[in-house]
Amino acid sequence: MRKTMRDMFGIARLRAGQEDIIRSVLQHRDTLATMPTGAGKSLCYQLPALHLEGTTLVVSPLIALMKDQADKLLAAGIDCTLVNSTLKSRAEREALQRIAAGDSGIVFVTPERLAQPAFIETLRARPENRVGLVVVDEAHCVSHWGHDFRPAFLEIAAAVKALGQPPVLALTATATQRVIDDIVHSLALRDPLVVRTGTYRENLRYRVVQVSTAGGKDGAARAMAAKREQLSKLIGSLGGAGIVYAATVRDVDRIHGWLTEAGESVSRYHGRMSAAAREEAQEQFMSGATRLMIATNAFGMGIDKADIRFVIHYQIPGSLDAYYQETGRAGRDGEPADCVLLFDLNDKRIQQFFLAGRYPNVELAQRVYDTLAARIGEEPKGMTLKALKDALPDVGAGKLEVALNMLVDARVAGRDRQRRYRLRTHEDARESARESTRDTVAKAAAQFEQMSAHDRETLQAMIDYAQTGQCRWRAILDYYGDTPAVERCGVCDNCVRPPQIDVAPDAIVAGATSADTKAPRKKMEPPKPRVWAPGDAVRVPRYGAGEVALASGEQVAVQFPDGSTRTFLASYVRAGR
Repeated sequence: MRKTMRDMFGIARLRAGQEDIIRSVLQHRDTLATMPTGAGKSLCYQLPALHLEGTTLVVSPLIALMKDQADKLLAAGIDCTLVNSTLKSRAEREALQRIAAGDSGIVFVTPERLAQPAFIETLRARPENRVGLVVVDEAHCVSHWGHDFRPAFLEIAAAVKALGQPPVLALTATATQRVIDDIVHSLALRDPLVVRTGTYRENLRYRVVQVSTAGGKDGAARAMAAKREQLSKLIGSLGGAGIVYAATVRDVDRIHGWLTEAGESVSRYHGRMSAAAREEAQEQFMSGATRLMIATNAFGMGIDKADIRFVIHYQIPGSLDAYYQETGRAGRDGEPADCVLLFDLNDKRIQQFFLAGRYPNVELAQRVYDTLAARIGEEPKGMTLKALKDALPDVGAGKLEVALNMLVDARVAGRDRQRRYRLRTHEDARESARESTRDTVAKAAAQFEQMSAHDRETLQAMIDYAQTGQCRWRAILDYYGDTPAVERCGVCDNCVRPPQIDVAPDAIVAGATSADTKAPRKKMEPPKPRVWAPGDAVRVPRYGAGEVALASGEQVAVQFPDGSTRTFLASYVRAGR
């Protein structure tokens, strides 16, 4: 195996954690590994796959991610096969024939395709070519508590069981202990070895440029202008290739237009583009034909471009998990890279909009239950997902799948290999049984309220990070429960230049340098700080009376009567009268 490592991958020695993971895989043990981006997760399955008997099945959430990994294997002379929705009919038939014949050692597949009974039968076509290992890449997607939950990932455990329960290797860069526990449960891992190699990457330099503009009729336009100016300055000052993440498709298109007009070499990527257009944009950026990629979070998961020198977030993401994952695409070559967040407290509304209605409520769970109960006589073997979608046309596909999996997990409903859903006993259709089952459904659905509360907490943690005056790396490590190697990283903005107050006619920027604003800096001797809470009446020198909107450590966000919100150091804020 070490010879294969040298000859096929050009690697002389393994990194921290890799040997433990590979040995566990070779011992046919379920394994869960969390490793920082760029730490070599892919090698942990690619190397043993060349020595294990049978097919190594890699379940990957994004087609772009699959293609990137497959291209690198093929370039190294390692055979692999992809099965996804971009394949034309003939190419798909040929791929399935190769898999059925056992001619492909590594197979990349989406979770949606893995859940199809016909694909499971293809994998089971020749028992001697059984699946020897199932790899779940970006495994945090299986967790309800994760930042990138995908309902389709919940089908993986059933597919693994149908394939004869081969060992599972789950890989992710980001996972709190709560997410790790949920991955183990959702994938039905058996006594897994859990390997955590840490979160800290000393070459990443984190910085937050806090921009808060005055309100009024033109407040939104002025905020956009301020953001655009800051973004232009950053792109002009940072060299090399970079990614700019925006929260919405509209902002991606808008930023792409700005930078194109400015003569920048730029690509864009979002989910509303055609598959061909997305693939072309990815190729341009990966090859270096364009310097900048402007994208939503649809781009980048697992993308292995080693020389990305900066990642800029135009708005806050919904959680520190998402932020760490996205900024982790910078500096994979180990060289210094910048991670910059443009922060306006008003941007939290975008994430609050995304969070609203993310989970099904008790009413929807009971509607799904009633639909299954009503069809017991007509469809005794159960209803397919398509039949349920037809019966509940006003319910989004994602919410429906989450509700169904909740009912299965609560043992109210069952699911067979053909992915047909039915109540676990016909007796459940009786009225007396329905009442007790409704209580079970309501109790199970209550977890979604907990998840909604958790989402609000993680968004608040992201806001706290943006407003903190402590070391940025320390804030990230504390979030993940890692024991920091150092008290201060020495390279983030708060370590290099501790927060100051910049006063300007229309804006106040905390933690900015003189290069960030042309306004003169006015330093003030603050009174002794006190602890502020949302709703407290306060006064701010030169700005007048307001009300605390958010308070986080050394910084306080104050909302003023004109509707504007500005961020100040806590010591600069005084009790209102």
